[in-house]
Amino acid sequence: MKKKQRILAFHLLNDRSGSPKVLRQLLIDWSQQESLRVHLFTSRNEGGFLSGIKDIETHTSWYQYASNPWLRLILYTSSQIILFIRMLFYLKKNDIVYVNTVLPFGAALAGKIKSCRVIYHIHEVSIRPKPLKWLLLFVCQKTAKEIIYVSNFVKNTINIPNKSSYIVYNGLENSFLDSILEKKYKPNVSNILMVCSLKKYKGIFEFLDLAKSLPQYQFRLILNAQDSEISAFFRGSQLPKNLKIFPVQKNLHPCYQWADLMLNLSHTDEWIETFGLTIIEGMAYSLPAIVPPTGGILEVIEDGVSGFAVDSRDTIQISEKIERIFEDSNLYHKMSQAAHGRLGSFTEENMLTQIREILGHTQRQSLPFLKSFHNMEYM
Repeated sequence: MKKKQRILAFHLLNDRSGSPKVLRQLLIDWSQQESLRVHLFTSRNEGGFLSGIKDIETHTSWYQYASNPWLRLILYTSSQIILFIRMLFYLKKNDIVYVNTVLPFGAALAGKIKSCRVIYHIHEVSIRPKPLKWLLLFVCQKTAKEIIYVSNFVKNTINIPNKSSYIVYNGLENSFLDSILEKKYKPNVSNILMVCSLKKYKGIFEFLDLAKSLPQYQFRLILNAQDSEISAFFRGSQLPKNLKIFPVQKNLHPCYQWADLMLNLSHTDEWIETFGLTIIEGMAYSLPAIVPPTGGILEVIEDGVSGFAVDSRDTIQISEKIERIFEDSNLYHKMSQAAHGRLGSFTEENMLTQIREILGHTQRQSLPFLKSFHNMEYM
């Protein structure tokens, strides 16, 4: 019997954000392939997307998130030193080292030393502080054999030369589509939803300002955080009555069913959206969206067609766009149809097929070939 190929996937923080969700899709697909033996190294969190995946071997990587940035940097650096030493004894020459985001650089360094095939899957890279960004990109340059990017936006940012590079859009899970809830008929559209991390640069306070300035509409904010973190974040803030804030949700379907419009208000001077997975999930419910005017998210939302692109700091213009969408039923209907029509570009099968081809062929020229890079924050 032919020996199975070992593929070892590395992800820093097992939470419910976009990059571990995409990795979960890949791990499930790999686990069903008879030629692969799949290992996962990530932080312990039973509520994260990377927990409870059947038919793979899961190993806990030592890492704990801390709100203090200096402590976080110390914990992060320590975790990578430990991972590097551990992998020097664990990796074998014929292994595939799959680094999800640029953060698990300890695995990439060990993989290079052990002559493994190192593949980076880069989702988003607004890295701070700058010395850390330089280090992570340097390690990627020196260790990666192939790099997978999640959007064409990478062409206009940082270029990592002399690598086999591919653009693979994230795909909406078939299981998500199978669980779509029927939208309830309403005579008016007036519900606005934003799903994001608990970070100021995600436009959270702009969302509050919009709710205050548009009392005729209902607003919901779903945050990738627990109630205690949310309470501390908003301590001293006056929340409008038409706004409800929820902690991390394992099932977002009722939220999308409730909504009529999606918002993404990331500050473009601090965080560039390189894709926008929750916006695509909203598209499955035919939801138009208002998004930032730059980044890979513009490959998802077409300005003036399936939504609008507006700088999040211009809340006056965003308010005007919201009122225009909601008050013009013909415009809303056209944008809703256009949003749903974009789903075909972001299917799970397309994503999985392209990744399978990359794993099966070291340099496959039939795939989109690029030499480029884009942005992520380090936790």
